[in-house]
Amino acid sequence: MNRQMRRIAAVALAMFLALFVSLSLIQVAEAESLYADGRNTRTLFDSYRAERGSIIASGTVIAESVPVDDDYKFQRVYPNPLVWGPVTGYFTLNQGLTGIEGALNTYLSGTSGSQFLQHLRGIFTGDRVRGANVNLSLDPRIQQAAWDALSESGYAGAVIVTEPSSGRILGMVSTPSFNPQPLASHNTDDVIATYDALLADPSQPLINRTIGGDLNPPGSTFKLVVLTAALESGKWTPDSELPNPSEFPLPGSDAVVHNSGGGTCGPGDTVTLRDALRISCNIPFAELGLQVGRQALREQPKKFGFDRTFAIPLDVEASYFPPVMDDPQTALASFGQFDVRATPLQMAMVSAAIANGGIVMTPNMVDSIISSDGSQLEQFAPVEFGRAMSAETAASIAAIMVDGVSNGAASNAKIEGVTVAGKTGTAENGEGEPYTLWFTGFAPAEAPRFAITVLVEDGAGMGQRGYGNLIAAPIARNVLEAVLLQ
Repeated sequence: MNRQMRRIAAVALAMFLALFVSLSLIQVAEAESLYADGRNTRTLFDSYRAERGSIIASGTVIAESVPVDDDYKFQRVYPNPLVWGPVTGYFTLNQGLTGIEGALNTYLSGTSGSQFLQHLRGIFTGDRVRGANVNLSLDPRIQQAAWDALSESGYAGAVIVTEPSSGRILGMVSTPSFNPQPLASHNTDDVIATYDALLADPSQPLINRTIGGDLNPPGSTFKLVVLTAALESGKWTPDSELPNPSEFPLPGSDAVVHNSGGGTCGPGDTVTLRDALRISCNIPFAELGLQVGRQALREQPKKFGFDRTFAIPLDVEASYFPPVMDDPQTALASFGQFDVRATPLQMAMVSAAIANGGIVMTPNMVDSIISSDGSQLEQFAPVEFGRAMSAETAASIAAIMVDGVSNGAASNAKIEGVTVAGKTGTAENGEGEPYTLWFTGFAPAEAPRFAITVLVEDGAGMGQRGYGNLIAAPIARNVLEAVLLQ
């Protein structure tokens, strides 16, 4: 064989090997991920013709497939769709999948690797494998209470409730919501028309505001993180004092920081960190942040989960703390302004860590996945994310948060007969722009069962006249009352 023929043979062999490797990767290594891809229309058509598993929230079915007399054999049905839409997501013929429908599609459609043996049995028996049921940690009573408290007001926002000791998500409401039922139609033209209308809606109902979207500055709720950094340094205690001026010129800048109500942070020439958090003053925290230093301020948010994504299994957008700041920016970031951004889930993780003695739990909203034959495919146990602070620091901050509700800036979260710990926030979004309103906290404070965060966007329709204690705190109170006092 001459040299030219050997070259041709070598090239042909290399091409054959490349094709073999590519096909192997596609058919074996990437098969499950490709099958789960919402753009895979063949998968979607197959899924429609199969009996898809149910999505169940603490015993309540929130999505299921029922038999119908058409070519697709089954129709996806969503009971109470507006309450659960951002959780279940949608399942469409031609617009993909979102929510739990998308995140756990292989299990729901019966095509996950762990259901292989069922498929093998089905080959011999002729029975088509039914999809697995997904059991969520969400509690229908909490979900409904959160929906009622937020939706009845007509606000755009979110409520998320977690279990501090485990990280289990017990309630997840985002408004405005959407109805996934029309998107499950077998008429492709109707699906496209519905989907296009939802995309064109300026209120953005397809965004799950608890875990993503255009993230908001957390405002004064972020003071919990800054106070944690200060106390953990060992250089400050809750009774440490800072200067108490009525305005604070930012170093190296023409900008001036004021407290939310104007004036000083209570009487006196100095103010304790305890009172600065209790009545939520900006100037002491701007001063504190500069003294704590940029390095400590960068590290502390990460301990709570900032700057990283989570899969719960829905994809959670990373909350953000700016890595590079000058002194003016550091001062602003120290009370949740400048470029600090957070999801409601992230701020719930902050409160939950304080409630849990300083330990941050990894958030999760799925308890188990059960196959159609009753066998357990997956069981989810609590996972510790890390320690954000000592138990002593957590106890100190929790006590101040209790004072904030009983006699401070979060007073509208007060519940008769229940000790509530809380922190409000009123975040600025630029000159003339509506504020973002927050509450985060937990209850009962002495034995925390629920951590809750409320977000209200667009100033609750009040522009810059609304504030966290006026709008967000009562929503949290209504949710906690519904689940603790009934």
